[in-house]
Amino acid sequence: MKNDNIKLFRDGKRVDGRATDDLRPIKIEAGVLHRADGSCYLEWGGNKIMVAVYGPREAIPRHTQNHLRAIVNARYNMAAFSVEDRKRPGPDRRSREISKVISEALEKILLLEKFPRASIDVNIEVLNAEAGTRCAGLTAAGVALADAGIPMKDIPVACAAGKIEGQLVLDLGKEEDNYGDADLPVAISPRTGEILLLQMDGHLTFDEFEKALDMAIKGCNKVSELQKAAIIQKYKVELEVE
Repeated sequence: MKNDNIKLFRDGKRVDGRATDDLRPIKIEAGVLHRADGSCYLEWGGNKIMVAVYGPREAIPRHTQNHLRAIVNARYNMAAFSVEDRKRPGPDRRSREISKVISEALEKILLLEKFPRASIDVNIEVLNAEAGTRCAGLTAAGVALADAGIPMKDIPVACAAGKIEGQLVLDLGKEEDNYGDADLPVAISPRTGEILLLQMDGHLTFDEFEKALDMAIKGCNKVSELQKAAIIQKYKVELEVE
């Protein structure tokens, strides 16, 4: 939502001091929950996300089973305390929509045919929300799935680009998301470049869309390196302990 009274650039920099192609600070830690098959804790700007993966395990109730492949149940949930105005507990329309698009993105990259009649449950809990929680949640889910050892073509990763005050920028912050002109969340398979998720809120020209998409994909590739480093660090620590 645009507001002419809100200035998103100051002295050529964004309100948080970043350049147009800078990411917010990102911290990723794999294997933080011992009772889950795979897990990840991620901080991305002001976002704090916890993901737990369970499975593959028998899909229950049995009528949900697919005899040819596993099913993916991604559940995205924002804690009531994750936003300034306390959110009503439980799933809302936005949470259900994000759960659906993340499930569909993960279905494209997991080797589901290896686990007929099974389910893979991905629980994404947003503990603190700033902006870009669907990208942060999907990115953390990719690390948690890798930590669970579930076969997949690649580790999925997501990042957003957008437009504020007529300029294209990477990884929108809170004020930019609230008062900017457009937001373009993208998820990819870094190895192949396949687009797993693509949504847009706001208005971009065709030329702006192509440039924003390219910017988001470059952001995804940067975040992908942080995902790999987090997974390597987890198993490096385990080997040192042994």
